[in-house]
Amino acid sequence: MRSCLKFAGVAALAIMVAACSEQSDGDKQQAGAQQQSQATPVNVVTVNAQSVGLIEEMPGRTVAFRKADIRPQVDGIIKERNFTEGAFVEAGQQLYMIDQDVYLAKVDAAQAELSRQRANLDQAVKNRKRYDPLVKSQAVSRQTYDDAVSQEAQGKAAVASARAELEQARINLAYTTVTAPISGQISSSDYSEGALVTANQADKLTTITQLDPIYVDVTQAGGRLLELKHAVKTGRVQGIDADNIEVSLIIDATGEEYPHKGKLEFSDVTVNETTGTVRLRASFPNPDGTLLPGMFVRGQVRQGRLDSAFMVPQKAVMRRPDGSAYVFVAADGKVVSKDVEIERSKGQDWLVSDGLSDGDQVIVSNIQKIAPDADVAPEPVEEANADKAKADTAEKAAE
Repeated sequence: MRSCLKFAGVAALAIMVAACSEQSDGDKQQAGAQQQSQATPVNVVTVNAQSVGLIEEMPGRTVAFRKADIRPQVDGIIKERNFTEGAFVEAGQQLYMIDQDVYLAKVDAAQAELSRQRANLDQAVKNRKRYDPLVKSQAVSRQTYDDAVSQEAQGKAAVASARAELEQARINLAYTTVTAPISGQISSSDYSEGALVTANQADKLTTITQLDPIYVDVTQAGGRLLELKHAVKTGRVQGIDADNIEVSLIIDATGEEYPHKGKLEFSDVTVNETTGTVRLRASFPNPDGTLLPGMFVRGQVRQGRLDSAFMVPQKAVMRRPDGSAYVFVAADGKVVSKDVEIERSKGQDWLVSDGLSDGDQVIVSNIQKIAPDADVAPEPVEEANADKAKADTAEKAAE
């Protein structure tokens, strides 16, 4: 009887030990599950260093390569208009003809005056030569000889003056033919045949605009220009040739990229006091006349490349009250805060030049729910997007 009781006690003790062991394992599993459930799920983007081309997008407007307002240089009545409005004209092509009768008469009068003065000069020269031997033998007075020399000099001056008058008359006659000073597209004519025009009048006859090539003036913040020059000087920015900077163009009206590339010509040496910007001018080929003066465009200026840079989504970057930027990085299931240096924006990303390392997992979601040293369960954005797509597909199939 005692043996039976002893065996029953041992069996009960064994059952109690087993139960306690099972309870301990259960408590451990429950604690692990609870700890795992406390880790905040976050999406991460793995960043790697790369060389990034620096492209600055700047607002701008197109400007004519050359523009010439045509005005008359002599008075008269317009006899002919020798061009089609809106057509292309070549440099030197005749545009207008002003009545020439008055100017032809002035040329003839100037020619006659030149002939008269030449005749007077010939007579003065002959007199002076006649007196040369006589003055030596004192057959004539010195005063008479000096008068002859003076008359010869006056004759030469009169001939030169008459020649200048003739040249001026010929120039005025040539001005009656109004020609194109440059090649380009000509506008409408503000004057027609029979209209009276005056020399150097304020109103123009027409305008010629050269459209190929064409200028594009863009503006850049003065501070950005200084930063770029400093970066190039220190070697942080590579691959920029100041004499051959390529520019692309986006047309605001259509949002399309202009098919031809341009070249930066120069930048102003002063900063606009009102806007704090510097004007940059680029020239673009315009063979089809697509670009017209005054169009709004966006210039994309290539400003070299930045080596060992990181592309970080903008939503992942936060700023402190002092303006310094930082990001949260997932490392071994913990949140780590890293200060970063931002160069500029590039699409939906920030271009970070310092503060990150290859392979860092930058947190891009649930940032408001975490803090440094917090537990997180990172999931790459690609996998998260794939899971979401599968869920959406299953939901649509269920419907």
